[in-house]
Amino acid sequence: MTLRDRLTGRKTNGSIPAVVPSEQSDGQAAAAVAPPPVPVPVPQGHGSSMYQRRNVEETSLNPVDQLKVELHRRLIERLDLEALEQIKDEGELTAQIRQAVFEFLRGESTPLSQSEREEIVEQIIYEVTGLGPIEPLFRDQTISDILVNGAREIFIERKGRLSRVNASFRNDAHLLAVIDRIVTRVGRRVDESSPMVDARLPDGSRVNAIIPPLALDGPMLSIRRFGAGFTVPQLVAAGAMTEEMVNLLAGCVVARLNMLISGGTGSGKTTMLNALSSFIPGSERVVTIEDAAELRLQQEHVVRLETRPPNAEGRGEVVARDLVKNALRMRPDRILVGEVRSAEALDMLQAMNTGHEGSLTTIHANSPRDALARLETMILFAGTNLPNKAMREQISSALDVIVQVSRLSDGSRRVISITEVTGMEGDVIATQEIYRYRRRGLGPDGRIIGNFEGTGIRPTFSERLKMAGVELPISLFQTD
Repeated sequence: MTLRDRLTGRKTNGSIPAVVPSEQSDGQAAAAVAPPPVPVPVPQGHGSSMYQRRNVEETSLNPVDQLKVELHRRLIERLDLEALEQIKDEGELTAQIRQAVFEFLRGESTPLSQSEREEIVEQIIYEVTGLGPIEPLFRDQTISDILVNGAREIFIERKGRLSRVNASFRNDAHLLAVIDRIVTRVGRRVDESSPMVDARLPDGSRVNAIIPPLALDGPMLSIRRFGAGFTVPQLVAAGAMTEEMVNLLAGCVVARLNMLISGGTGSGKTTMLNALSSFIPGSERVVTIEDAAELRLQQEHVVRLETRPPNAEGRGEVVARDLVKNALRMRPDRILVGEVRSAEALDMLQAMNTGHEGSLTTIHANSPRDALARLETMILFAGTNLPNKAMREQISSALDVIVQVSRLSDGSRRVISITEVTGMEGDVIATQEIYRYRRRGLGPDGRIIGNFEGTGIRPTFSERLKMAGVELPISLFQTD
């Protein structure tokens, strides 16, 4: 995508009209204001009908906003975009754009205040180097999710609460251009033949986009700002768990117990996986497998693998199961699967059972018992004809601990259960809860009142922790 495409929100099939080049000094390209080039033709393809609606959409703007949109268009036509594209340093590019915009505005007699001029400058910089109208939201570290429901509706999640923000894209084509910019950076594509895509931003944030014809009301964009920067002490301070629970989970990681982190969407599974991975010794070789790479391990010896969707011809797809099989040939000490969703669950369990202890993964489930049931279903996806008892024996011998995380109704996230998998009792997988979060009620501010408590059960893996040099006091498992 060219710089003109970024600014205009257009995907052109033909060549970009030439612009008058600016003078360059010291071999560096500089932004310049030049006479307007030949108007860019309306593009054809999946965005053409959206452009035909453009004038209708923008006539509803108030006079000041309409003036800003018109000024924005004229400015784009007169910038030397070819020169700007030669600048690789983002800081220099931003400075050049800012200088060119101010030069242009200085010669305009438009009734704009200084703050409105600054806003126009920032909007154009966001269009060139960022995510357009949602760039300010993305830079706000308190926002965990950005949800774009078409060009006109943008919602955010902050501290577990959803709210609508006063921001929008110009039209559907503008939103499509931003989506295309995101996915092309990581070698993905989105068009009518492939209207769904998972990708990631440079900081590791997860992106999902779905466009027409599957999305009936225009392109949809979801950005998940996972808490990769959350440390274990920060999670304790936020009330997600207690120091005693941290000591227990840290001991499980050091003692190489196989752990499954279970929870619903947005409950903090990836954040918990990142936090627990900090206890993995730096001397171990860790292989991570993800659909969209978002884990941020701090160990020195980490090998990151990522799945790949099929190409335009429907070939070349690499699924998580392929990567799990390949990881076993890479001499890993531990394997971390970002999330098990399908047949790779069987290969992951086999890896846990064949010398790759201390592995961790996540799964979508509402309770530890539901997580075990989902694993059984995923084993069936692998095309095996194992009887139920054989599947459950495989699961019970591979897993040691299930950590259940949840996002409560007040938006807070908690570890609501730490459960041990003890083995088989007849045809059923036996478990016992070690820690739990007990809800007591609602406070006057709508916040959930509750506390963490031990169940009084000492886990059977205590001896394994002791052999690994992890001593846990008896008081750790006593009820309050």
